[in-house]
Amino acid sequence: MEFRKATGEMVVMCAFGPSADWYRNIQAMPDFEVMSGSKCFRACYRRLDKEEAAQVIGNYERRNRFLGPVVRTVLSKLLGWRYDGSEDARRRAAAELPLVSFRPKSD
Repeated sequence: MEFRKATGEMVVMCAFGPSADWYRNIQAMPDFEVMSGSKCFRACYRRLDKEEAAQVIGNYERRNRFLGPVVRTVLSKLLGWRYDGSEDARRRAAAELPLVSFRPKSD
């Protein structure tokens, strides 16, 4: 969803919710690697709070305006309720679908 050059963080959405295998795996095993394109690195993670996550979702929607109808349809199916892209809907989605930031682990 978002790459932050300044920190090297990659923010992704756990689209299948907090019970998704990969999300549970990173919680259970803090020493893991992330692969993005041709880069592979040891990483640490943090779950974004609801406000930051809602902001990331909004930024994604603004950067990808032409995909808006597709994003709303897909999120509606994943969430089980009509996602309309409003600020309230973003906050609600962020509470149900965790957004996770990965950054290279410093040893």
